Amino acid sequence: MESKLAEALHLKHHPVALVWTDKRPVTALEFARDKWGCIMYHLVAAAKGRTAVIGRDTYGCPGGGVGMGFGNCYRDFPGGCEAFYRFLSDGNASHEEAKAIGEGMAASGNTEMANDFLHGECYLKNPEAAKCFVDNMPIQDIPADYVVLKPLAETDLESENVRSITMLVDPDQLSALVVLANHEHPERENVAMPFGAGCQLIGVFMYRELDSDVPRGLVGLTDLSARKNVRRVLGKDVMSFSMTPAMLREMEANVEGSFFERDTWKALA
Repeated sequence: MESKLAEALHLKHHPVALVWTDKRPVTALEFARDKWGCIMYHLVAAAKGRTAVIGRDTYGCPGGGVGMGFGNCYRDFPGGCEAFYRFLSDGNASHEEAKAIGEGMAASGNTEMANDFLHGECYLKNPEAAKCFVDNMPIQDIPADYVVLKPLAETDLESENVRSITMLVDPDQLSALVVLANHEHPERENVAMPFGAGCQLIGVFMYRELDSDVPRGLVGLTDLSARKNVRRVLGKDVMSFSMTPAMLREMEANVEGSFFERDTWKALA
């Protein structure tokens, strides 16, 4: 599908479709089985024209498995869910069994992960807050073997099981998307910015929007770790904006006759 919205925004990168499928694309990028990787690398690859696939043993990290909809993969985090809650908050250094796991990471050369595991990412105040976050996440086990990320231009919205479309945008483009999302229905909240990992905002959080009576667009790449991972290839001023296929169609239909044809946008574009 070609996008007049992407053209009006002057996007630097392809919009990316997230597709559920039971068939693995033969030539797609994929992490090695049970090896670490950040799914945001795959998002960037798709935005640059490649196709990437994520399977049930190639999701890169527990948060990525959760984000793509492969169930509660935090159970597979080193030390289990309790260690993950501490990792996301104040760390595992004061818990002997988990501390030994972190020291083992350091000894194997994985010093950055070991540091975060032992001392915490401090994204949430304490393990109780981290548990509350996980308990309230839209975790699900999707009815598909693979999640594919690929350019929207190579996607058929009618025949493929597209669950979200994501655009990588600068602040001006993000502002335009927020305005256009409210162009036809300003009486409701059409855009949200939930707390979550970068991959989760394009995955399970968007899956939840699909099941909503009034699906919203979601602003993402507020995940500091994801931003660090992709900053070298995207720069520091990029955010993500994800939408359902229905929202994309509505926004595409509203490009003509909108602010995109007026001087304010032309001065920013």
